Amino acid sequence: MLDLFPDPAPSDERKVVIENIGLLLSGRLEEPILDADTIVAVAGTIVEIGKASHCNTDGADIIVDACGTTVCPGLIDGHTHPTFGEYSPRTDNHSWIFNCLHGGTTTMISAGEVHIAGRPSDRIGVKALAIAAQRSFSAMRPAGVKMIAGAPLLEEGLLEEDFQEMAEAGIELIGEVGIGSVADVETASRMVAWARANGMRSLTHTGGPSIPGSRLMAAEEIIEIDPDVIGHINGGHTAFAHSEIRCLCEGCSRAIEIVHNGNSFAALYALRLATEMGQLERIVLGTDGPSGAGVPALGMLRMIAMLASFGELPAEQVFCFATGNTARVHQLPQGVIAPGRPADLLIMDRAQGTAGRTLLESVELGDLPGIGMVLIDGVPLLRPSRNTPPATVLPTARRVLA
Repeated sequence: MLDLFPDPAPSDERKVVIENIGLLLSGRLEEPILDADTIVAVAGTIVEIGKASHCNTDGADIIVDACGTTVCPGLIDGHTHPTFGEYSPRTDNHSWIFNCLHGGTTTMISAGEVHIAGRPSDRIGVKALAIAAQRSFSAMRPAGVKMIAGAPLLEEGLLEEDFQEMAEAGIELIGEVGIGSVADVETASRMVAWARANGMRSLTHTGGPSIPGSRLMAAEEIIEIDPDVIGHINGGHTAFAHSEIRCLCEGCSRAIEIVHNGNSFAALYALRLATEMGQLERIVLGTDGPSGAGVPALGMLRMIAMLASFGELPAEQVFCFATGNTARVHQLPQGVIAPGRPADLLIMDRAQGTAGRTLLESVELGDLPGIGMVLIDGVPLLRPSRNTPPATVLPTARRVLA
């Protein structure tokens, strides 16, 4: 049982107070650090943030003592390839979502259910698979993680009315452009426009082929297609030449996605370009797992540590890439700590043995933090993480008896 307090249900009026916060990261680049030490959540939603003396903590059902550690939004993995539930046939991997939860990921976004055996490519099958995946993960959250699934690939024969039908059924995004059977830019551009007209977001496969059926797409093609997200700009796995990456960053105003299962050198180059352009708000992160590279359970944290250390950026800004930036691009309510937002939260501290004197300094030195607790919709799901290095200080939690 993951839930530390399995009853009552998360949808009730349970009041959760997180107190004694030493550092509060907002998830917003505009103000990455908040001057507050207390969060109050009711029915899974944040209702107050501030100093303890100014927050209404009376009547709390659960009190979490952060013990002076750091609280930040749960990480959002913007690029995953789920099938159904916890099984990935690509690497014959079980419980991959559970292990990513232990790496601080509370929300995942599908870039296409590409690994499903016998994946259909006809109009009816494409729509049916997308709707089935969306319905499945909406009805059941593996390990408690929120999976935004149902991302159809662009296949020959899809019509404009198909995108309207899928949007009306709840499909919010399409999978990687460049993996399905649609190979010409004119058709792909037309379908992306149909999707956008129906409120659906899109992202491209970027770089060399990764699996059978994917293809190399030139930077000029991606610019013409105009996706909402330049998917894995650092390759999945093989990256463009730096000149092509520059062409994309300068020629397209859309989100720039950097993934764990890609080229680290190219990732740092893309980050440097965004920094020089003063457009860090465009950077979003993902793992691109499960894939042939496996399931990086700590992939999001590793990306944060790598970009903060080698990219020489303040760690509090890099955490925003994996939280608020991704939430904004994908129009999600989570990812930011603010009243009215879901209480999807990580409580973490610097790892035991790190040379960093604070959590932020340790991350900027390339070390991973130790996660002491994860909450989704205000429900404490685990403590501590079994996958991160042990935290120096752990939070505590207790139920308040009436």
